[in-house]
Amino acid sequence: MLTLVDPLKRALQIRPHGLALIDGDREVTYEELAHRCSLLVGALRHLGAESGSRVAILANNGFQYFEAYLGIPAGGMVVVPLNTRHAIPELVYALKDSGANILITDRADLGELADVVEHVISLSDRYEMMLAEAEPALLGEGLAETDLAGLFYTGGTTGASKGVMLTHRNLIANALNWLASVPQTENDRTLVMAPMFHAAGSNGILAAIWQGSLQVPLGTFDPAAVLDLIEKHRINITLGVPSMLAAMAEEQHANPRDTSSLQVLTHGGSPIATEVIRRASSAFPSAQMIEVYGATETSPLATLLGHEETLMDNVLARSCGRAVVGCNITVRDADGNELPKGEVGEVVVSGTNIMKGYWNKPEQTAAVLKHGGYWTGDLGYLDAEGYLFLVDRSKDMIVSGGENVYSTEVEDILYRHPAILEAAVFGVPDDKWGEAVHAVVVPRPESPSVDPAELIAFCREHLGGYKVPKGIDIQHEPLPKSGPGKVLKRELRAPFWEGADRAVN
Repeated sequence: MLTLVDPLKRALQIRPHGLALIDGDREVTYEELAHRCSLLVGALRHLGAESGSRVAILANNGFQYFEAYLGIPAGGMVVVPLNTRHAIPELVYALKDSGANILITDRADLGELADVVEHVISLSDRYEMMLAEAEPALLGEGLAETDLAGLFYTGGTTGASKGVMLTHRNLIANALNWLASVPQTENDRTLVMAPMFHAAGSNGILAAIWQGSLQVPLGTFDPAAVLDLIEKHRINITLGVPSMLAAMAEEQHANPRDTSSLQVLTHGGSPIATEVIRRASSAFPSAQMIEVYGATETSPLATLLGHEETLMDNVLARSCGRAVVGCNITVRDADGNELPKGEVGEVVVSGTNIMKGYWNKPEQTAAVLKHGGYWTGDLGYLDAEGYLFLVDRSKDMIVSGGENVYSTEVEDILYRHPAILEAAVFGVPDDKWGEAVHAVVVPRPESPSVDPAELIAFCREHLGGYKVPKGIDIQHEPLPKSGPGKVLKRELRAPFWEGADRAVN
């Protein structure tokens, strides 16, 4: 039986005085990290937190985020990482839905968020005072691998976010899957530049701790800062979304740094253009480029495509790679029958990394956890060598800059506007974000001159910025529909995707 405490225990055995984290001028050894985690647990218990209590964190990457990410589950509680890009109503929903009554944050102005929880712990002052006064608690006491470790909120197909329940077993399985796919040593240096509130952003964290290696968190993404840190700390591993890689490549070509230490450059979460791979490969010739595919529900790793820099002119460049060690990938029809190689069906992932379910949503859980696996909602096929190729998304989802955007969630907001009669939201190619959110709307007869800019501003009041349409087309004829009346988004999308070299990832 393994829990999140076990990677930390091994690091303490092999490198107690070795550096675990460098965050600006702050250096934290593994011994100090473990001690501070135990103090955090003691402090939270003093506030009334018990086993199973949910504790939320709303903050940028930093050494304190690591302590919360590890310490809260190690103390038998459940960490709830909140998306810093979400609007206030979305954050309020996650806090209320999870039942978290403690919020750890680096935000100064919380607005109504402060009224939702009983305790707000500011990372700038109260957090350190609380740890200084706390009695250390024993980490891992009474923990089981099936205990809930974290609630990660994702977008919902019906508008409401879902709390993905990941157990200790799920997160440990993902760490082992990662280590089996990308071997690491205690000498590695990892730059954590993707946000830790994502399962993908925290993908390699436990694996690195298990090996007792160094991690350098980046608070907010800036390509110049990334390259400076790679050069300064001789970083050899990092992970980001394609838009990050594109920005890093542009900065490196314009203002070169010594990035010769970089050995592994991993990306995932959004479609990536072949030209971005080409430019990133030329900017960082020492690095093996690796594409990963998965979902929060798979903790998140499911497939991996290695040495992508060598496949740019190969058909495999359009694949997501093959199942990582510890995962099983099948393609199935609607009845759950496994389909032969080459036939398109829904991608199903099984393994010990599959989530426990959605928090307080049994019907939605049952809809995706069936026939022994997680039904991703992605449509694809496997070739004769087990490479996965995605062709569409059955969940009508857009992936922009590594964030999932469900079309129905945006459409729901557009329909709230009094001038809108019909709305359809879909993804269009975007050089920076992979996909951008786009809408086509039909105004009511009494409001023929509706302004797209006004609609975009209206959406921004209710949605996180990445969900807001980048463009809105106004048309006065009805949206195209099938016989049963379903909007034919494929027809609306088609002109935008003509000639695109990559459609889904």
